[in-house]
Amino acid sequence: MTDDDGPPIGVLDTLRATPTTVRYLLGGVLVNQLGAFVQTFLVLYLTHRDLSDGTAGLALGAYSLGTVFGTLLGGEATHRFGARTTIVAAMLGSAPLVAVLPLLARPGLVPALLVAIALAGLAAQAYRPAASVLLSDLMPERYHVMAFSMMRIALNTGAALAPLIAAGVILLDWDLLFWIDGATTLVYALLAHRLLPRHAVPERAPRTKAERRADGRAAYAGMLRDRAYLAYLAAVVLGTVAYVQSSISLPLEIVHDDYPTWLYSAVLTASSLVLITCELKITAYITRIPTHLAVGVGHLVNSIGLAAYGLAVHSGAFVLFGAVLAVSGLMIAGPSMFAHPATFPDGSKARYLATMQAAAGLASAVGPLFGVWAWTHLHAGFWVLMAVVNGLAGVLAVYGTRQRAQRRTAAAAAADQDPVGETV
Repeated sequence: MTDDDGPPIGVLDTLRATPTTVRYLLGGVLVNQLGAFVQTFLVLYLTHRDLSDGTAGLALGAYSLGTVFGTLLGGEATHRFGARTTIVAAMLGSAPLVAVLPLLARPGLVPALLVAIALAGLAAQAYRPAASVLLSDLMPERYHVMAFSMMRIALNTGAALAPLIAAGVILLDWDLLFWIDGATTLVYALLAHRLLPRHAVPERAPRTKAERRADGRAAYAGMLRDRAYLAYLAAVVLGTVAYVQSSISLPLEIVHDDYPTWLYSAVLTASSLVLITCELKITAYITRIPTHLAVGVGHLVNSIGLAAYGLAVHSGAFVLFGAVLAVSGLMIAGPSMFAHPATFPDGSKARYLATMQAAAGLASAVGPLFGVWAWTHLHAGFWVLMAVVNGLAGVLAVYGTRQRAQRRTAAAAAADQDPVGETV
């Protein structure tokens, strides 16, 4: 997205243009993410409670599957009931499900545990489309990419600090992880109910169940016919599969090459610091160029970083070099990719955002399994494969975003020629 309607966008300009309600929204996202311990520590917790490795793996799979369906459900709920209602309902549902997990983490209660974990994953992610819709509706359009960059920073800051908080909590009691997670989720629900605006449903809901089902089928059928958006979704899947290897296969590479474990800690710390401190400033620059160019350059830089990991066998410096390039590519491409579904009309925006987030969630679940299998067979060659996969994601992303931009330009031109006409 380029800024054609005014001077270049800066960080301070964006902060001044950010409504108070958006600050509340982003603060709630940060609070919720600070206490999001389930997915990160679920396997360790269940094995600590003497459940088998197989059960722990099933539990993580159940949670991941729940998150995929949760984002789709959240998109539908946002479309029908509005953003604030969806956020509050999702968080109120998630809090008790997470808090009860320690009571179910016993060998005789595995079926109930798996159901609760799947439902917890569903509820935990159902708020994401609603938050994205609310963000895009409350921020002026020229600041959308910057706004989604701020949301990414809130999520990444929480994700970076949560393990540090968890490390101290575990010393006291493992069960506290889940009780704190439930408590922060409840706090987010209360903040959303108290501080976020009552947000209207994007379009008037059909009167009958049959009409609602027909409306939903038509919306998703339209997505399936949209080759540009399908290309974008494929880019999200492939790019996410490549992205997760930095936390899955990279540690295997570091151990295989006989480097100390502190090297991986240094990679995580450096990546988090660069991402949190630099992304908003970089986003201010990328808003000045076409979206397809930003996502193309970002994927290219990221691919070079992934390929550099393959040279780690020669020097640990390539690990740090690759990490800096990988996170730089992510900062260049990520905000525009994250904001892209918000360019669709209000009546379908929630569903487009939900499908994007569901695609990313599915790739995050499948990526580790594929990565470990492929790395054990290819080793250093694996990183060349990941660079190619990410490069293909970049090509698809460029096509998808460029086609969308051309359609919007054509629709705007048609509207200028026919002011009483209706754009799509």
